[in-house]
Amino acid sequence: MPSRTAIRLIEPADAAPIAAHRTRDAEAFRRWEPAQPADHFTPEGQEARIEGLLAGFRAGTVWPGVVLAGDEVVGQVTVGNILSQPHLRRGSLGYWIATVAQNRGHAGRAAGLALRVMREELGLHRAEASTNLENLPSQRALRRNGFTPYGVAHAAILLDGEWRDGLLWERILGD
Repeated sequence: MPSRTAIRLIEPADAAPIAAHRTRDAEAFRRWEPAQPADHFTPEGQEARIEGLLAGFRAGTVWPGVVLAGDEVVGQVTVGNILSQPHLRRGSLGYWIATVAQNRGHAGRAAGLALRVMREELGLHRAEASTNLENLPSQRALRRNGFTPYGVAHAAILLDGEWRDGLLWERILGD
């Protein structure tokens, strides 16, 4: 039976477990994420990053969360690029799950929980996401949550020294 999945707003105390996951998983994530400075993999670097995320949360531009398996932090889920004008109510969903917790459904369940936050807490109408064309597990998690692909962003992100295409996803959350 898989561990219970939950999400909550990120806290400064999450810096150490996130840094531990990021350090261990740096090579595994290299093909999916942009290069990071060395301090990204330290608790101090994560503390600074979390402070910035929480400042964005207070400004209403981001909802930064952690993914929990039981009580253990196993990843992050973020709603970024939040636009909350009456005619533009959307945000971009992003997430990662530590390699030690992958293939247990946490990404899909965390995405579903984040969609609920987007709709019920943030009042958003549209959810967007982007995946690397080869990231089939992430695409499956999005499909399970009602996302559909709507285009390709060519040469959209620099990953591992090469400009890569991104598959763009959308889901209408309702009124």
